[in-house]
Amino acid sequence: MIKKIKKIIFPIAKLAFNTYHLKQRSYTYEGIEVAISSDVFPPHFTISTKILLDFLKPMDLENKTFLELGCGSGIIALFAASKGADVHATDINKIALEALQEAAIKNELKLTVLYSDVFEALENKAFDYIIINPPYYPKKPKNVKEQAWFCGENFEYFEKLFSQLQTHLAPNTFMILSEDCEIKHIKKIALKNNLTLTCLLKKKVAAEKNYIFNITKA
Repeated sequence: MIKKIKKIIFPIAKLAFNTYHLKQRSYTYEGIEVAISSDVFPPHFTISTKILLDFLKPMDLENKTFLELGCGSGIIALFAASKGADVHATDINKIALEALQEAAIKNELKLTVLYSDVFEALENKAFDYIIINPPYYPKKPKNVKEQAWFCGENFEYFEKLFSQLQTHLAPNTFMILSEDCEIKHIKKIALKNNLTLTCLLKKKVAAEKNYIFNITKA
């Protein structure tokens, strides 16, 4: 029943969402502010970012090495930097990376910003924490902006992610997924790469359940 309701309201919500993001917006968490371009994954209505921020809030990140993989706005990376972490933030959206560099200066926070498709620019890097808020809808993205939403018709993003993650796995590797995505299929791809997803947190917001998983060796 809930899925049927979502299908009915999705076109209306999508129109409102796109209209809202026709111009640049700002997003603030714990005093950290970032400017959100219309070409960057927005944390305003997509609740996953806020859930991840709240999840990280009580953690001691002082002097920990931290990677936000596919950082988008970079608010998570900036928040980790504010907690004393040695932070790397990566994305394939150059507009997002430029905005994040400006936000780091504005918020007087230090982090390393890199253009990287998954782990391609991180070959010799190891981290204590890796945070992933992935694209998970199975559709072919038409451009860089859509790559923040769509993982490819055959889940190509997850095939690449999990195959590379085998050699980059951190002691604390966390990924958030929604009940709206095909979690069972994503878990199968992980297991094929000798990885397993264990649910650490389940949170329901606005009739949508989100799950934070810890990724470990199977």
